[in-house]
Amino acid sequence: MEHGKRIRLRMLPLLIIILLFPLGAAIGAEQANKPISIEANRMISQEKDNIVIFQGKVDARQGNLTIRADEMTVYYSAKSTQGGGGDASTSRVEKLICKNNVKVSQGDWLGTGKRMDYFAPERKVVLQGDAKAWQGQNMVAGKTITYYLDKKRSVVEQDPSANGRVRAIIHPESK
Repeated sequence: MEHGKRIRLRMLPLLIIILLFPLGAAIGAEQANKPISIEANRMISQEKDNIVIFQGKVDARQGNLTIRADEMTVYYSAKSTQGGGGDASTSRVEKLICKNNVKVSQGDWLGTGKRMDYFAPERKVVLQGDAKAWQGQNMVAGKTITYYLDKKRSVVEQDPSANGRVRAIIHPESK
């Protein structure tokens, strides 16, 4: 990557930092105050549609949370407010979609799939397409893995290519 492009990607607009901040809060409250770093080969901001797209070797990090994918699209809602100091705007992430070669990790937890959707209002993460999740040595796999953040609950749906069954490997002595 040429030096000028690298500098521009590292100097992301403050809007992007505000947009992705709630994602870290959703995944782990202790991570919420840590800075977010995003690197990609390309960034496209579509303010009219409230979308920011990161393409090519996307690497997003906040504390010990890492998301890697070929493409990440952030959907947000924006509000303009007028205060004593003039106009200001606030943003809130509504949805995050990561596609192709998705890897999400935090501590000893790793999730992979062809796609990951994060729904902020429901605080729900959905891994799809050969979805697998590991915690230490333990692994679950299926067509779709849905994780409800507030409830600390997950649902693994069957994968028709694996005879319609969910797979799990559990090591009794692991944490």
